[in-house]
Amino acid sequence: MSNSAASVVTACTARIYGVLSSSAATWGQALTNFFGGLAILFVLWWFGVYLVSLNPSTAHFAEFGPIPALQLMPDLWSDGTIPRAMSSSGYRLGMGLLIAICIGVPLGILIGRSKRFRELSNSPFQLLRMISPLSWEPIAVIVFATWNHAIIFLIAIAALWPVTFSTAAGLAKVDPAWFKVARNLGAKPLHMVTQIIIPAITFDVLTGIRLAVGVAWIVLVPAEFLGVTSGLGYSIQDARETLSYDYLMAMVLVIGAIGYVLDSICVMLIKRFSWHRGDS
Repeated sequence: MSNSAASVVTACTARIYGVLSSSAATWGQALTNFFGGLAILFVLWWFGVYLVSLNPSTAHFAEFGPIPALQLMPDLWSDGTIPRAMSSSGYRLGMGLLIAICIGVPLGILIGRSKRFRELSNSPFQLLRMISPLSWEPIAVIVFATWNHAIIFLIAIAALWPVTFSTAAGLAKVDPAWFKVARNLGAKPLHMVTQIIIPAITFDVLTGIRLAVGVAWIVLVPAEFLGVTSGLGYSIQDARETLSYDYLMAMVLVIGAIGYVLDSICVMLIKRFSWHRGDS
């Protein structure tokens, strides 16, 4: 092998080694931050419960600690409590988000493309947006035949506005010259939507969906406190009524963990499918 070829091989090897080392260091730092942050949280949680349990009158609050909750979680999983709750709540969340996305994205595009519609709809939409989603609960119970449908409606109304306004904001940032060029090239309205609007607003739509997931997840649990006999919110209510504090805290941990996973999935989708390649 010539000296020049050997130099190329050496340079390539060094480059690959540098990339792998950098990637390993990045992953190592990320894992350290993840587990280190969780460790701090659990230590503070344990210490707070420990201080409260020192008082004889509140000693039973020791079951609120992380250790009893973590010890109970395998049993709750094996007997089907956690999977059943996840399935019921997941269905309601998924249907509510699907409705919000199917309505919110077209509505946001209409707001972003039509100045007249935007001006007319701004005040009523802002008024509706500022109404707490749970305020609709008594009306939803009357209008819908089942609690399941009522909860889906509450999730949809909560998730609608983040998707709508994020979509409209994304479209407002699109250079109007793009549409002029497309029209000059003979693009039809369908082409405008599929070739210009959708790719340009993907980042903002996905960001809106991420916000919508957070809002919907917060609304889901209290919405399940009443009227249903399944779901994560029902599990919290059941644990409270039976004074099973370890069960209650185990389900709180499950809710937090699922919410974290859902948010992480949204972040990955934003990074994967957005032409902006924006960071969270």
